[in-house]
Order: sequence, then structure tokens, then C-alpha cells
Amino acid sequence: MRNADLVKAIVPNKDELFGHPKGLYVCFATELWERFSFYGMKYLLLLYVTKYHLFSDGQGLEILGSYAGLVYSLPVIGGMLADRYLGMSKAVIFGGILLCIGHLLMAVEGHQAVRYLAGTVLTTDLSLADGSMLVAGTILAETVKIQDLAALNIFYLALSFIVVGVGFLKPNISTIVGQLYNKEDPRRESGFTIFYMGINLGSFAATIICVYLGETFGWGYGFGAAGIGMLFGLITFIKGRKYLKGLAEPAKPELLTEKVFGLLNREHLIYLLAILSLSFFWLVIQHEPLVFAAQQVLLVLSGGGLVAYAIFKGSKEEMQQMFVLMVLIGSTIVFWALFEQAAGSMTLYADRVIDRNIAGIEISAGQFGSLNAGFIILLALPFAALWIWLDKYQLNPNIPVKFALGIIQAGLGFGVLVIGAQYPNEVGKISLWWLVLAYLIHTTGELCLSPVGLSAVTKLAIHRVVGLSMGVWFLATALSETVAMRLGKLAAIDNQGSDASNITETVATYTQLFEFLMWVGIGTGILLLLISPILKRGMHGIH
Repeated sequence: MRNADLVKAIVPNKDELFGHPKGLYVCFATELWERFSFYGMKYLLLLYVTKYHLFSDGQGLEILGSYAGLVYSLPVIGGMLADRYLGMSKAVIFGGILLCIGHLLMAVEGHQAVRYLAGTVLTTDLSLADGSMLVAGTILAETVKIQDLAALNIFYLALSFIVVGVGFLKPNISTIVGQLYNKEDPRRESGFTIFYMGINLGSFAATIICVYLGETFGWGYGFGAAGIGMLFGLITFIKGRKYLKGLAEPAKPELLTEKVFGLLNREHLIYLLAILSLSFFWLVIQHEPLVFAAQQVLLVLSGGGLVAYAIFKGSKEEMQQMFVLMVLIGSTIVFWALFEQAAGSMTLYADRVIDRNIAGIEISAGQFGSLNAGFIILLALPFAALWIWLDKYQLNPNIPVKFALGIIQAGLGFGVLVIGAQYPNEVGKISLWWLVLAYLIHTTGELCLSPVGLSAVTKLAIHRVVGLSMGVWFLATALSETVAMRLGKLAAIDNQGSDASNITETVATYTQLFEFLMWVGIGTGILLLLISPILKRGMHGIH
């Protein structure tokens, strides 16, 4: 051993902690708190708008669909701006600031909405949203709903801040982790494992703490806790920036100081345009069809462009690999559209028909969302070990088969809920253990599909367009979020009558939706399984 190697072995590297770069733990903590804020709000959102602002199920699901769809679309733009101009560090800090503002604005509740049923005799004058007045003594001919429009406008603005903030932060914090290691560094994979554990710990804690605070003490407390969590994450990143070894700084700083049109430098112009875009997203979030149409157009254009590029510029092998990738990306839309019912129809199901009492303690409806992160924490390593063990005996399923298994399990999770609906208790409610089992099966499905998904993109895409291919992957994920909420609307319930609606009819409505989703998942998975030999040949040795 050379003297330098001997000294290195004896004296620990000051830039490392527990065998990994200190920057990893900065990214770990930042992402933990960012996911804490994101999931804490996500699993409160639908309950908040339907129970506090009295949105119909359909309206609430549209807002959730618009929001989630944009959250998964904008990181494509945020990543491009960071790569070309800002650098990852500046993008993360700017995104974190926007997220803090957005989450804290979510704590502004305003006045709770009030519904006056048809036939009600007014005892006081009532001002309507259009400015007209109904005087006391009026007998209402139809149901009237009074909402705090000022608070709702702040709510839409808060969502806009969060959407743009995630666009800047989310893609770049993950990229920083990759920059901390050389491509040949054997610690790279375990570093990402530690990082992803932060994601799931943040998600798990948020859906326990924020949802509990929001549903128990007031919505503002839950959203406020999510905002404070994001503030912790931002402070952590700023304080720990020095441990990133300059890897997250702009590649060409001089580009940022250049004047654009002789007015602002490029960096300030990017920030200004991002802030001005808030008004655009404030409007778009309220119009889900616009989001849905834009997602489809972008996905068709970008996906079609990749296929055309493969046909005219790629080899025969590259063309076939690209076709396989497009099939896999299309199949993920089905999987995530089913999986993301968790924050939509499954949360409403938990709130309305699940017996949430266990050992005398009532679990909040949104807290069931923590099951996915909890099961991932428990099962991720065993699944990774399972694939290695199967590989030793040449039984490790190929990528299309794993995708098929994941989608089938997404369908089977809803099959569990269909079965559970046949065994209500004396008041018509369903045992919570059926929902727990559904989450477990969905999580095992995710572990079959999600870990290999991004890897499949990097392996199957033509190297010259791998960035665009990754963008198509995320656009498909974004579209699936909107599709998920549209599917959830199939079980939208008119709850304008009273809180004590017929629980048997409610169970039947959701069961009809879940049965449909079950067959969609199982059918799509079986179809993918049947064509997997063809896809395997088209992959040309890629595993």
C-alpha cells in the first residue's frame, strides 16, 4: 500500500459521514422535508375542499387532478432551466422559497362554506356570489351554497406557488445526489437508496402528522405544519450547501449575468417569469380540461417525435427498443391512474364508509395514505433481495413482465375492496383491514414496476434523446394523475342532501368503481404479459 493510500485508510475523509458524502445527507433532509410538505398537503386537499369549502366530489377531484397533473409536468421545465442556466443549487433554493410561500398560504382557511337546502326559510338576509340579495323570510326554491371566494382565490394562488416551486426543486435535488458520486463509485446505488428512504420517511410522517392536525384541530394547522416542514427543508439545504462541493452550481455563471433585451440579467428574468407564471397557473388549476388537453398534446407530440427520430435516425435495433419503451410508458399510465386513487376515491371511501376505529382510536381518513410509504420502507430491501435471489437461478422476470405484474397487482388491490364490500358491519361500514390489504397489494405492485421504470428509460432510449425520453416518462406520469381523478369522478356522490346519506348506496357506488378498476388493471396486466415475449425480443438483450 502506498503512503497516500495508507493515510487515507487511517484518517477518515472530512467530507464524508458514515461512508457517504455529507452532501448526501443534506439532500436526504431537504427531500424528506419537501416530501413531508407535499404529501401532508396532498392527502388533506380533497377532504378540505369537499368538507370545508363544500365542493362537490367532481369539483374536488378536478382540482386535485389539475394540481397533481401540473406538479408532475413542470419538473421537465425546471430541470431544463437548471441544466442550461441556473444550476441545481439556485433552482432548489428558488423552488424551496416558492414552496414555503405556497404551503403557508394554504393555512389561510377563510370562512367555512354554508349550504342552505331547497325549502329553507331564511331567517336573515343572504348575499349571493353574484352580488344579489335574498331577504329574510324568502323560501329557497333550490339549494344555495355560500363560499368564501376571497379565501378560495388565495387557495388557488397557494397551489400555483406549490406547482411552480416543485417544478424547480424536485428534479434538481435528485440530480445533485447523482453528481456526488462518480459513475463507477460502488456507493452510488446505496446512496440513492438512502436518499429514497428520505422520500418515504417524509411521506409517512406527513400523512400521519399533517392529516391528523388538519382533520382534528383545523385545516390550517395541517397545512401550516406542512409549510413549516418545507421551511426546515429550505434552511437545511442553504446551511448544508457548502457540502455539495460546488457540484450544484451553474455550469456557465456568465450566462446568468448577461442582460436580456438590455433590461434584466438572465437569472433575474427567469425568476420574474416564474413569478408572473403564477397568474397563469392560478387560472389553469381551476380548469382541469385545459390541463388534461395540454398533457395529451404534449405527450403525443413528444412521444411521436421520439418514434419518428428512432425510425429515421436510429438503427433497426434502436427503433425496436424505442417502440418497446413507448409501450412500457403507455402501460404506466394505466398503473399510476389506478395507484393514484389513493389520494382521491380511496380517501373519500375511507372517510365515508370505512370503520376507522381500532382499539378505541379513530384513524383519520387521510392517514391511510401513510400505508404506502410505510410498506415501502418495510418491503423495499426484501424486494431488492428477491430479484437478486431469483437472478441467481435465472428466474428474475424481465422488465415487461415486472411491469405486467405491477399492473395486475394494482387491479387486485381493488379486487380486495370489492370483496370487502360484501362484509359490512351492523351499521353498513367496511372493516379498515380491507383497505390496509389493498394498500399492501398496491405497494407490492409499485415495487415491481417503479424501481425499474426510470432504469428502463435510460437503457432503452437512444442515447442522443435520453433527456427527451425521460421527459416523456414524466409527462405520462402527469397525465396518469389527471386520468386518475377523472376515473374517481365515476363514483362522485351528490352529498348535497345531508351528511347522513345512505351508506349502503355509497358502498355500492364505490364498489362499482373499484370493480371496474380491478378489471382494467388485471386485463391490461395480462395483455402486457401476453406480449412480453415480443417486447423482450425488441429489447435486444436489455435486462
